[in-house]
Amino acid sequence: MIKLNNVHKRFGHLEVLKGIDLTVPKGEKLVIIGPSGSGKSTLIRCMNGLEEVTSGEVYIDGKLMTHKTRAALNRQYSSMVFQQFNLYPHLTVMENLTLAPMKLKKVSREEAEALAMENLRRVGLAQKAQVYPTTLSGGQQQRIAIARSLTMKNPVIYFDEPTSALDPEMVQEVLDIMIELGHDDVTMVVVTHEMGFAREVADHVVFCDGGYILEQGTPEHFFTNPEHERTRAFLSKILR
Repeated sequence: MIKLNNVHKRFGHLEVLKGIDLTVPKGEKLVIIGPSGSGKSTLIRCMNGLEEVTSGEVYIDGKLMTHKTRAALNRQYSSMVFQQFNLYPHLTVMENLTLAPMKLKKVSREEAEALAMENLRRVGLAQKAQVYPTTLSGGQQQRIAIARSLTMKNPVIYFDEPTSALDPEMVQEVLDIMIELGHDDVTMVVVTHEMGFAREVADHVVFCDGGYILEQGTPEHFFTNPEHERTRAFLSKILR
């Protein structure tokens, strides 16, 4: 579903990604871990076209992502759940969920609202359809953001540290929804520090540091016998 060939990304003189090769099969649940500043968020934003690569190639479902095609490919294939929710505060929850399907996919209002309610029920917030996001807790807002991503019915969902802005007691309610999504036939790419989620849901784990992928493999490999010294050092700190 996603393929990166020798991807580099610079911001001015700062090279953030330094030759990334990565393949994500359809339906795989990929978790990307690593220390702050390692390039994780830049990697996921290059994968879905929010950032244009400096050099290298990104393919989505076999289609090359270019400056001209990346917006269209993003709309067709991927949804994104951000750290900071990015809900429109002046729109109701229902309006937040139906805006993109109606504008980008030309879905009728009736169909969009029916699908939105289905996904609000899925995240346990159907009763909040007509309220405004600012009246909700952080955990509820992030669950609304996940429902919004599902309403687009795209085959890939990206999560960029979706629990990092939440109070500790709200983290699990969001992770529970993501764990449930792990049973769906959707490709998930998740940047996270939640190692319990990685153990339970991931098919494949990637460890980034310094703009490189230093190690990748199954959760069993990562959490029982990582090969790279830097991976072992990182996990020894985060798993305390």
